[in-house]
Amino acid sequence: MKDALPKIRLGWIGIGRMGYAMARLLASGGTDLTVYNRSRAKAEPLRAHGAKIAAGIADLRQCDVVFVMLSTDDVVKDVLVGTDGVLTDNSRVRLLIDCSSISVEMSAQLRQTLAKSGVAFLAAPVSGNPHVVETGQASFVVSGPRNAFDEIRPFLLEMARAATYVGDGELARVAKICHNVWLGALTQSLAEVTVLAEKAGMTRTSFLNFLNNSALGSIYTKGKAPHWESLDFTAAFTPLLMRKDMDLGLTLARKLDAPMPLSSMTREIIQSQINHGFVDVDFSTLLVLQAKSAGLDLVPEGDD
Repeated sequence: MKDALPKIRLGWIGIGRMGYAMARLLASGGTDLTVYNRSRAKAEPLRAHGAKIAAGIADLRQCDVVFVMLSTDDVVKDVLVGTDGVLTDNSRVRLLIDCSSISVEMSAQLRQTLAKSGVAFLAAPVSGNPHVVETGQASFVVSGPRNAFDEIRPFLLEMARAATYVGDGELARVAKICHNVWLGALTQSLAEVTVLAEKAGMTRTSFLNFLNNSALGSIYTKGKAPHWESLDFTAAFTPLLMRKDMDLGLTLARKLDAPMPLSSMTREIIQSQINHGFVDVDFSTLLVLQAKSAGLDLVPEGDD
């Protein structure tokens, strides 16, 4: 049984697919949680789990700690230090935890700005999709002040099975960027061999079953298999978001003179995927694009 959570007033900004799943776990765990989303209707269902629903950003300024889970650099910057951001009008917030996937440069800029106001900042991006969060299998990577991490770790473990501290500054951003770049390249390579096996006469189900019981099977491939078998591409992570993260990784690689030929090629395949109209679906529709390139028509499969 988990220990009781510390008595801290928490705020939460961003109720997208991931934000909702994460905030729901905190609220259900008995946390004093106030949530804000630009579209209030998305946050309202959390009321049934014990969360308070903020009418505006101003409602979060009396919280001790605020979590952020948003999509891009500019949006995160605006809600934190913009004209009507959290840190205005006598805010009492002392710690901000950003779980978004943003650039190293923006993270460093926000850390410097917040420090001038005496506010600690943790970069805490999360690995997983909404289903992974809901099943308790997500994982955080965190950088920033160690004492802030130690304080907030119980709340992170309320939402995930692990929270790994990797040091000061923006190292957690680097870890998450590397993670997502590999996710893109890994998914493309998995699509290629799956299509090859099917074109040679195997069913996707039988090939993926074999793969998942081999040394190359993983939590990711086992989770992906049923979706690829049934051709369920309900959006968990869209191609547009994957392209953004690939660009973050390749920008960092160019800055550090680190060649990334496979990742560069995968980024262009994802661009082609978007150009073919795969936008409001999961980026793992790379499987469909690969099949089209191979002249293969995919049909849903059941259990083998």
